[in-house]
Amino acid sequence: MAIDGTCVDVADTPENDAAFGRPGTGRGQGVGAFPQVRMVGVAECGTHAVVDVAVGPYREAEKTLASKVFRALGPGMLLAADRGFFSFELWQQAAQTGADLLWRAKSNQALAVEEVLEDGSYLSRVYENANGNRRGKGIPVRVIVYTIDDPGRPQAESRYRLLTTILDPEAGPAAELACLYDQRWEFESTLDELKTHQRGARVVLRSKLPGGAVQELYGMLCVHYAIRWLMHAVALDVDADPDRLSFIRTLRVARRTTASHPGFSPSDS
Repeated sequence: MAIDGTCVDVADTPENDAAFGRPGTGRGQGVGAFPQVRMVGVAECGTHAVVDVAVGPYREAEKTLASKVFRALGPGMLLAADRGFFSFELWQQAAQTGADLLWRAKSNQALAVEEVLEDGSYLSRVYENANGNRRGKGIPVRVIVYTIDDPGRPQAESRYRLLTTILDPEAGPAAELACLYDQRWEFESTLDELKTHQRGARVVLRSKLPGGAVQELYGMLCVHYAIRWLMHAVALDVDADPDRLSFIRTLRVARRTTASHPGFSPSDS
């Protein structure tokens, strides 16, 4: 599983502006063309199915919304998250669901080495103060450090430190977890499916009222889930990886089907 967030443009009306707010321009002068809804979701990396979301105004931080989607987690899951989501409180809340965590650490986060393990990872602790001022006993974590061999990346961005709740290297070898963390980027593909291909590039949600805009966003998410469910069902039938199927082609098939086989009319009663 992966957690991430995005913003979606909504209709430029006084009601939406008051409810959601809008971003500033790049140089901090003026404001953006449209109000925006902020959304944080949890998705399956393998199927791209978004299983839960939290929606709020643009001014609400992703960390604030994140805690509302932890209800989708449970034992047997591994949740990957970027460093922007880390906080002592969120780590505690996510770990209490029973899911295992694999989150990137912040670059300035102090992680003292307590014990070096056979796979090169080491045991450490995270504290309420991320700068390392020890307050309380802290929470045991395992730290995995690796470097991405990419000449195009700045050196500082090539070094990754991952925190995980899997303390036993036999249960999750460092190299395996590093490869699994890379799957977090599947969420970016999910957002591309939603915002570029399904909704359409630069298309703004139409509702002029906040309630309608949120309803429209959930409708868009439900359609995406239905398409991804169809792709998953087909993949199971042919014993294939859902990643090998084309979302764009499946979307086109679904659109042709709705045009040739329209739904039933609402009941008069």
